[in-house]
Amino acid sequence: MHVRTARSAQVLAGVLLAAALALTGCSGASDSGGSSSDAAKAQAQPEQAAGQGPANADAASGRTAPPAPVPVNDIIRTASLTVQVKDVPKALEEARTVAEGAGGYVGRESTTRDSEGRERTRVVLRVPVEAYDEVLDDLEGSGKLLERTARAEDVTDQVVDVESRIRTQRASVARIRELMDRATRLTDVVQLEGELSARQSDLEALLARQVSLKDRTSLATITVSLSETPVERVAEDDDPGFVDALSGGWDAFLTTLRWIALVLGAVLPFAAALGLLGLLWLRVVRPRLARTAEPAPTAGAPGPLPAFGTRPAAGERPGGATEGDGRD
Repeated sequence: MHVRTARSAQVLAGVLLAAALALTGCSGASDSGGSSSDAAKAQAQPEQAAGQGPANADAASGRTAPPAPVPVNDIIRTASLTVQVKDVPKALEEARTVAEGAGGYVGRESTTRDSEGRERTRVVLRVPVEAYDEVLDDLEGSGKLLERTARAEDVTDQVVDVESRIRTQRASVARIRELMDRATRLTDVVQLEGELSARQSDLEALLARQVSLKDRTSLATITVSLSETPVERVAEDDDPGFVDALSGGWDAFLTTLRWIALVLGAVLPFAAALGLLGLLWLRVVRPRLARTAEPAPTAGAPGPLPAFGTRPAAGERPGGATEGDGRD
């Protein structure tokens, strides 16, 4: 009986051991399957992220992708304004203030006066292109706008071309300098120096053009012409009176005298020159001509002949001889 009990215990222990081994194998298989699926998911996620790109990733996260940068063109902006104001010096000072406040400066300025004493000023302003429209609006509001012209010239191609040529020219200058460092003969050095001088001059010209383009594209040019408003007198009565007629006649009289004086002033030099020439003719030239034209007397010229048909006097023979003169 004890032997049978021991065998039963051994069989039960074997069954329990087999069951434990079976359970351990099943759990290991499930763990390995789960780990392999997790690894596959982890491997697929980078591939999906790489395929989606930044835009899809932003869309998946709910964010809006920033817009692509817009290329900025190089544009030369110029404008011309003609404004009628009441006080030119004051308007000019305001224009200077507006330009300097925007970060610009006054490039050129000239002032003239007309016959009636009204001022007219022409000023050239250089302002940053960012403040171009704002400065134009401020200048237009300083008085009565009579004329406005604006122009925009795209020079992007010129800027790109100059930059490319500068890079090429710099590389060329560097190559010439390398050849000069390796040159051993004097003739080669002299020839390379001449070539280097020519290419350096071309490079400096390109750099100067680049600076000019940069200045013209970064600063807009605004030319403002300021003129004073003519003073208008308000008439109390539309119909002219005696005083108005007298004033008008006096103005006409003064104007006539002024024109007469101008004409006399213009004619006086010619009249003085003609009078001097006439006096010279009368005093010097004419007497000399008269003395030259007078004939000189000749010696032994016969006397005047007696008149035809006259009888000789008493005691006088024909031919002019008298009696007793010794001629028979």
